[in-house]
Amino acid sequence: MTDRFTVTYHVRSDAASIDARAQAIAVEQSVEMPLAGIDEPAVLSDIVGKVEAIEDRGDGTFSVRIGLALATVGDDPGQFMNMLFGNTSLHEDVILRDAVIPDRFQASAGGTPELRRRLAVAQRAFTGSALKPQGLAPERLARLAERFALGGLDFIKDDHGLADQAYSPFATRVPMIAGAVARAARSTGHPTRYIPSLTGDLEQMRTRAKIAVDQGLDCMMVAPMIAGFSNVLALTRAFPDVVFFAHPAMGGAARIAPELLIGKLFPALGFGAVIFPTYGGRFGYSPATCRELADNARPALAVPAGGITLNRVRELLDFYGPDTMLLIGGNLLLARDRITEESAAFAAAVARHGKDEHGQ
Repeated sequence: MTDRFTVTYHVRSDAASIDARAQAIAVEQSVEMPLAGIDEPAVLSDIVGKVEAIEDRGDGTFSVRIGLALATVGDDPGQFMNMLFGNTSLHEDVILRDAVIPDRFQASAGGTPELRRRLAVAQRAFTGSALKPQGLAPERLARLAERFALGGLDFIKDDHGLADQAYSPFATRVPMIAGAVARAARSTGHPTRYIPSLTGDLEQMRTRAKIAVDQGLDCMMVAPMIAGFSNVLALTRAFPDVVFFAHPAMGGAARIAPELLIGKLFPALGFGAVIFPTYGGRFGYSPATCRELADNARPALAVPAGGITLNRVRELLDFYGPDTMLLIGGNLLLARDRITEESAAFAAAVARHGKDEHGQ
């Protein structure tokens, strides 16, 4: 019997056409040729995708479940993505909604329990901010990071636009910021983590990860849609002691449900934390999408971001729960000379919510 994994698509269609449309997707995502041209019985029985179910969603779309042969994937997560949605992503009437992730791609990511152990944060949610804007010299970024850390934040990450630019080379920036954050951590007694952003090809990302590890860093960030799934899995496996944060850049460029892409596929690549746009911010995710995404991602740490303000801390933690890191970037930077004080107010608000929640 052929081992298969199930993929769910939402397809815009009328009732008279949906059976043929579903079958066309099953063929496109498996052998992508007319079945009449295949003369190998094993290919027809074992490799061609099988339509497992079709359900009318009542809004002009249908939920189509297709079983794809596990043999078509091999051990390559890039090929897994190809089989999930390669050619069909070019059809504007189809959204990739869900999938069963094969065990071979379920990497160990550490996630929330490991981050709680490393930072000695037992119950409350985590706090974080981002180093912005890109264009600043390493010295300016390091001073900014130190001020955030002196406010008691748990994580300070590179803005995802920081790479290896001439104005802020990775090999210069990362040791400088790591040293500034470590200095602040010695002052506060809280083990704030700095999260550098890894960019480039696989060899460059490995080299930059080694630079970060040599600075004592154990958290890093990658944008998997830019770096590539196969590269990311190789990277996370090469540095098993690092907790990797997934950035969602380019995650909206394909018709893949974020609940699947960010909530399931990113953790399967070995990411211990996933950053995503929360409802009510600069992006358009609904509360229902955010809820499902965060639930899918755990035990990876859910990191809502994208225009969060201090006055929403209680609301968002009530919504997401304590296995969360709130990422406030630009709204802390607005404080300018009072960044340390605003960071401390942010940390205090999260700590206060944790005490209220646990009756302490």
